[in-house]
Amino acid sequence: MADKKLSPPSASRQVRFHQLLVAARKQWFIDALSEALGTIDPAAIKGEIIEYVPADAQKILASSGVRDEHVFPLPAVIKAKPSLVGYYRLLLGAPQKSFYNSSTGLGPFKSMEESNMVSAVNTSLIPDFCKAMAVPLADLVRQIPNISGRDISELPLLTYGSQLQGSRNTAIGKEAMQGVLVAISEIVAKRLMKSEHKKLTVKNAAGRLVIISLSHDPDVAIDEQIGNVTHRKVALEVKGGTDVSNAHNRAGEAEKSHLKAKTRGYPEFWTIISKTGLDIRRLRAESQTTNHWFDIGEVLAREGKDWDDFRQRVAGVVGIPLKSKG
Repeated sequence: MADKKLSPPSASRQVRFHQLLVAARKQWFIDALSEALGTIDPAAIKGEIIEYVPADAQKILASSGVRDEHVFPLPAVIKAKPSLVGYYRLLLGAPQKSFYNSSTGLGPFKSMEESNMVSAVNTSLIPDFCKAMAVPLADLVRQIPNISGRDISELPLLTYGSQLQGSRNTAIGKEAMQGVLVAISEIVAKRLMKSEHKKLTVKNAAGRLVIISLSHDPDVAIDEQIGNVTHRKVALEVKGGTDVSNAHNRAGEAEKSHLKAKTRGYPEFWTIISKTGLDIRRLRAESQTTNHWFDIGEVLAREGKDWDDFRQRVAGVVGIPLKSKG
């Protein structure tokens, strides 16, 4: 045994999971729920609790010191932050594949979880969603002895962790891209005309449409429509890996994509990558086409100097006033 070299696995996969976790906190976890509750009239919450939460479950939660809306979806909460559909799904322990299966009838709500937007049609379905979810969630409350706030905060993490563990690197990369698109949607929220799973349509201050979409080479494209002509604005590459030793390869991959985007007429090139522990000068050497570098952890967490820089530049390119950070 003394002669055998010990070789524990790299921390890079877990660090990458953390990047997605900080993004998930803004969409699906208790942080997102608390943010939404801060915008809703408490009286509206109390009225909906009476209507949507079974009386015996209310008593159990009251004796445990757990807020009803931390367990049960309410129309006011879902309308305030549609992505919280995912919070209640995760609390129930249901993977996306089975939860949104055609047999459940819940498919229309998947777009709400992923894009944080709700269509007029889905708005009318929200009360039915809350009533349907109250049945299994009430069983959850009844069957967990001495249920606590800690249980409620940790149970969704078990489901989310399993979801990430079962994902291939390509799937994790797509989640990072989707997380960046959702972050952008928050920047342009006041001017957002339409939100789809892979595309945002914004009307800028000049009255022109700007399309922000997930694609391939670049990962995220920002284009402006002037009449029938599409004007390329920004090609953005998202590199979610965290292995420091491989960072320069990721920067090289970004460079290849930017060069392809350049041939398509894009004039500006951004790269979102994990910058922690790296020499930015070496990254620039690997991707000389990149105009601006942003740390993926800060962008997904919506905090830090890179996030501030990113939101200012997005607003500038799109052509909208920068929403106050409040």
